[in-house]
Amino acid sequence: MVKIPRFTFEKFPQADPTLTTSMKSVGEVMAIGRTFKEALLKGLRALEIGKTGLNSLIKSKAGLNCDSAVKEKVKQYLAVPTDKRIFYIADAFRLGFSIEEINELSHIDKWFLSNIKEIIDLERAMQNKKLTKTILLKAKEFGFSDKYLAQMFVVDEEKIRKMRQLDNVEPVYKLVDTCAAEFEAYTPYYYSTYEKECEVRPSNKKKVMILGGGPNRIGQGIEFDYCCVHAAFSLREEGIEVVMVNCNPETVSTDYDTSDKLYFEPITLEDVLSINKKEKPYGVILQFGGQTPLNLALGLEKEGLNVLGTKAKYIDIAEDRDKFRTMLNKCGLRQAESGIAHNLDQAKEIVKRLGYPVMVRPSYVLGGRAMEIIYDSQTLESFLKEALLCSMNQTILIDKFLDDAIEVDADIIGDGETFVIGGILEHIEEAGIHSGDSAMCLPAFSLSEKIIEKIREASCVLAKELHLVGLMNIQFAVKDSQIYILEVNPRASRTIPFISKAIGVPLAKLAAKIMMGRKLKDLGFTEEIIPPYKCVKESVFPFNRFLGVDTMLGPEMRSTGEVMGIDKDFGSAYLKSQMAASQFLPKEGNVFISVKDKDKTKIVSIAKQLKGAGFNILATEGTGRALQAKGVDAKILPRLSEGRPNVLDYIKNKDMHLIINTPAGRIPKQDEVVIRSTAALYGVAVITTIAGALASAKAIDVLQKDTLLVKSIQDYHK
Repeated sequence: MVKIPRFTFEKFPQADPTLTTSMKSVGEVMAIGRTFKEALLKGLRALEIGKTGLNSLIKSKAGLNCDSAVKEKVKQYLAVPTDKRIFYIADAFRLGFSIEEINELSHIDKWFLSNIKEIIDLERAMQNKKLTKTILLKAKEFGFSDKYLAQMFVVDEEKIRKMRQLDNVEPVYKLVDTCAAEFEAYTPYYYSTYEKECEVRPSNKKKVMILGGGPNRIGQGIEFDYCCVHAAFSLREEGIEVVMVNCNPETVSTDYDTSDKLYFEPITLEDVLSINKKEKPYGVILQFGGQTPLNLALGLEKEGLNVLGTKAKYIDIAEDRDKFRTMLNKCGLRQAESGIAHNLDQAKEIVKRLGYPVMVRPSYVLGGRAMEIIYDSQTLESFLKEALLCSMNQTILIDKFLDDAIEVDADIIGDGETFVIGGILEHIEEAGIHSGDSAMCLPAFSLSEKIIEKIREASCVLAKELHLVGLMNIQFAVKDSQIYILEVNPRASRTIPFISKAIGVPLAKLAAKIMMGRKLKDLGFTEEIIPPYKCVKESVFPFNRFLGVDTMLGPEMRSTGEVMGIDKDFGSAYLKSQMAASQFLPKEGNVFISVKDKDKTKIVSIAKQLKGAGFNILATEGTGRALQAKGVDAKILPRLSEGRPNVLDYIKNKDMHLIINTPAGRIPKQDEVVIRSTAALYGVAVITTIAGALASAKAIDVLQKDTLLVKSIQDYHK
């Protein structure tokens, strides 16, 4: 068994990727094989970091550079523990380093190094040879994936798979006996290997395969496992045998007694197709594991699998930008103006037509990666060069950014005929902050009933158009009483566990039953439930693990989890959510305020409220003068480079209790970054949006009155 941590340093470019005694990983995979080599290669492809095995990190177009400069660089990489070091070890062997040299530089045990060397030796032996059955079998016994072999022999993955099947080079499945052979195990689980005897015991029962979410990471975590587990429990209630496929040891879906059968395998096309061949399930559920299983939809359907729930062609409409735009026009729904550019000149033309600010993102990237809100032409040019490099197919998507819009999430459940809103969540942060990082409230706390009704209508129109069977998430922006569609995800979203707990209805369980042909009317859920209390979802961030990283939120998701606060009113629920997320709001003390020009009028009422509550207001010169002009007594502090005591001195002396700082533009001033990261280090609450400041002022009012009540969730649901 091999456990490999999952890192997300790409989300924190300023962070030091060196691995130390402070944990920096956000998830992990586990892989099982008959040998260490097989388990290691299986684990690497399960990580979902774009690697299909021990891929080279130093390959050039002309082949491998073997000059001394490259060798020196690799030596540096071997000496420092990072998430990429294992790939540099493989490259070192490709460059001719010995086990002793790598051991001296890395201090990694020679046993592990000799196994990695054997993998690279086989890879080298296969190069420039014809792929025969003998070579193919040897490669598969070592753990080489079809995709890696396809890259090596410059063919497509399907050709390798068909060649294997023709030569009868197929995996068998071995059993991990949960009762250690003492008596018959009713909950064993399986892993693949390339040997003779297969230990799978297929049944004749109707069965369904559920694909899990793989390793936890920023953007896809335990919320999807919650949905998979609920689906498993729900299908078992229906008398259906559940076959779970996942590779994450931290999850409940990989507990041996959650499903009837568990396959501890990577979530890749190769592995899922092999399991399907052995088990022959009635269908496969992709909706509950997040983006990972959804990406396999077209590939699985092409191979003849019955994808349960919303069909792959409708998933494709929601995922493909052009098809999606056509569908919205057909439905008479608004979307922010946009354009697609393939180079810098096209991008400039689109921006000229749309006007600033714009949201710019490369296509084919996940979790808001390399997404930016651009306010001026200078930033546009420098960012576009980076985005074009990031984009897999050199396509840049440019949207008119809806500044000062309120973002709203709607989750909807449907059986193809009846569609019911699970919940409509109003974001506390304005549009432009990734939905996974935003605090949200259910039911909405500031939107009019007229706007909510428009959102309901649009949600049902989209659900009908996409022939929704199961769950779907829609993201809206509300600006000047108009609603705009930002995105549609034809799957369970990360808000499903939150909504289910808020309304007391297990939506994932109902969705699984619907996929097996049940109707919402039979299941007794035909009307939206609007709770008579407020539920606030707040995100939890790992900034204390990445010192010096800016805590400012944006379109790229950075949170690693979430908490929930419930109470009779918004202020109390928001306060509970902040306490749970370790964002401790003060009852008294000093508040530092520094906001961008367009927020200066909005901050006045919040500053007055805090002043009235007994806080001392400290501010930068621009904000301080604006507050003083409106009659708010504020002490002006010098800039960091201009004098003492400045805000950093207050933070370090533990004499600063709250910071409200809204940055101008997405490229932050260096002083602001230092202030926010130092505050995170000293545990001072930092608020970076006006909406967040307003909510916090309400929460502080509750905190000072000391009126928080404790009540069980069961009592709320009564």
